[in-house]
Amino acid sequence: MVSSRIISQAFSPATAPETLCLLRLSALGDITHVLPTLRTLQKHWPSTKITWVIGKTEYQLVKAIDDVDFIIFDKSSGISAYLDLRKQIKQHIKGHAFDVLLHMQLSIRASVASLFIPATVKLGFDKARAKDMQSLFCNQQINPRSTRQHVLDSFLEFPGYFGLDPVMEWTLPGSSSAVDSIRQRIPSDKKLFLINPCAVAKSKNWRNWTSEGYAEIADFVTDEYDMQVVLTGGYSQLEKDTASEIIQLCNIAEPVNLVASTSIDELVAALHLADIVLAPDTGPVHIASALGTKTIGLYATTNPDRAGPYNFRQYVVNKYPEALQKYHQQSVGDAGWGKRIKTAESMKLITVDDVIDQIKNILRART
Repeated sequence: MVSSRIISQAFSPATAPETLCLLRLSALGDITHVLPTLRTLQKHWPSTKITWVIGKTEYQLVKAIDDVDFIIFDKSSGISAYLDLRKQIKQHIKGHAFDVLLHMQLSIRASVASLFIPATVKLGFDKARAKDMQSLFCNQQINPRSTRQHVLDSFLEFPGYFGLDPVMEWTLPGSSSAVDSIRQRIPSDKKLFLINPCAVAKSKNWRNWTSEGYAEIADFVTDEYDMQVVLTGGYSQLEKDTASEIIQLCNIAEPVNLVASTSIDELVAALHLADIVLAPDTGPVHIASALGTKTIGLYATTNPDRAGPYNFRQYVVNKYPEALQKYHQQSVGDAGWGKRIKTAESMKLITVDDVIDQIKNILRART
């Protein structure tokens, strides 16, 4: 029997596997981080048949990508999700195994899912980062240049394992009908300043900035630059309430409120049409970055060097070092690379002037 190590070494820039499965279920931001890995595989191995096992919601973001077969894993179905995955995989590969599985998600859910994906080579994260016992579900691990790297760069270590040079392209397809829908709802020829104020809607939202701060910024860009402010967000009560608070606190701006009223296609369209996007560490800030829209990320609770908007890290408002020192008496160099500061108070270290400075930096760069 040929070992997986020998088989993995047989794959190279010149020798492509026939089939490859990419396992990354969630979340929206991380799905955008996977895109350069996908484009790298497609560029170097154009003949390889690529399958992506992905979450139901996340599929909506990438469904229009060409030359990829998607298998949807609906985690809301509980145990039925695994049974359905097994059925889909059997139908898809018809009794064969994938040559390569890229296991790119550190979670027990994803690792259990990997048990239903037969593959000769199952490549996972390096042992230093293989949390939730991921290494037990893989027979190979990536060999990263560093473990203190951006999430996107850690994903690129997977094709790098086979000697493939990174292709820094995202090419996230959009929907023309969604663009038309958003344009009809923003009847303005002004430049658009989009605010997506909330991160993941959980009971303890330690990534969120203040409604007062967002309102002051909305008034500033309206008064100073005659921009149209647009609010986006999901369907949780917190996001709806936050949007209402921002609008009530505005003295000059009259934001268009798209919170709880867009599909993912329409959200992508709004982020694409925007001239500047302002958001904390959440999916839309990464989608905007992938689209090439100038993005200001608000970071105090997570490390932007690890999880900032990749293409616009120079415009991040970064209070993470201050928060780390204040709440944990640590420097960035001493703290674990993925350490989070789980207190919303840390986001109050970000001032309105900090954000205004980055807005001015973006607008100066355009002149």
